[in-house]
Amino acid sequence: MPENLPPSPAALAEALSLSDELLRDIELSRIALVLIALKAARLARLLNDFDHQAIFGFEVSGYPKSATSLTHATWRLAGMANRHYEEMDKDKNIKQYAYCEAIEVLEQTVSSNLARLGVAKDPSVSISSPNLLQYFHPPTGNVWERKYAATAAHTATTRLAARRGFIHHYVLQTHYQLKFSGIASDAFSRIREGVDARVGSTVPSAVQKFAAVHDNLRSDNPEDWSNAVHSCRRILQDLADALFAPTEDRLSGKRTIKLGPDNYINRLVCYIQDRAQSERFKQIVGSHLDFLGDRLDAVFRAAQKGSHDSVLREEADRYVVYTYMLVGDILSLGPSSRAG
Repeated sequence: MPENLPPSPAALAEALSLSDELLRDIELSRIALVLIALKAARLARLLNDFDHQAIFGFEVSGYPKSATSLTHATWRLAGMANRHYEEMDKDKNIKQYAYCEAIEVLEQTVSSNLARLGVAKDPSVSISSPNLLQYFHPPTGNVWERKYAATAAHTATTRLAARRGFIHHYVLQTHYQLKFSGIASDAFSRIREGVDARVGSTVPSAVQKFAAVHDNLRSDNPEDWSNAVHSCRRILQDLADALFAPTEDRLSGKRTIKLGPDNYINRLVCYIQDRAQSERFKQIVGSHLDFLGDRLDAVFRAAQKGSHDSVLREEADRYVVYTYMLVGDILSLGPSSRAG
């Protein structure tokens, strides 16, 4: 999808239902192809997919063009719709073109040329006849008319099949994306509910920060996406302060582990190591913490240098999901019984 405001949950639910209905329309040939294209345009609109919304509109009305050419924007959309084709010109150079006829025009081309074939009689001689004069001037019928009608009908039929295939591919791909995102959303919702239920009693300030994170992710402003990532960093800092307050450095073999106010990741790792029974749990959660902490700190340092919009929305989404999962894993170890 293009980078626009994400669809609302209600729009996503309607889009999933509509995509399922459209697949039955296409696969069972329940309605005309032009109506399928109109419903596909609605599906694209629900998803804020403005390119495909325009494409399906052009499939119904035809692709606009001047007397000799398409605009750059229309040419790009025609390419996305698989309407480009190649032909050799009179100088034997291969050139690329686009067919712009609406679906209904293609259907009319098929029906009218099939009708022409029905009324044009066969010539009395075949193309292999030794009497070429008879072929070019047949006593009955019109071989050239039949040849033109057959070619036009075949071309339009092929293009109509391509239109149906293009729409079906878009709807099918969209349907599976929506189903997968719904599964992922349900899984994240369960994780989020579990974290929200626990975090309020352990880190009350995190509740408001998580609310701010969600507001920032819904924004279309890249600066707000960075703010969401910074909020994740502050949530982990607050969590570390609540579970493992700053204390003196700790020795681990020959290595000194700093546990001061700024070493929030080290303090959370020590909290996990002190409480987790499974070594595997310690390794997995600890490594995730190290990775996420390093990246959050890098974003924070970039912001201090003026690169406040250096985070993409997809990147911010991942950091928020990682933060929720880590907070949930850490809180599952139970409340802290120590101050440091």
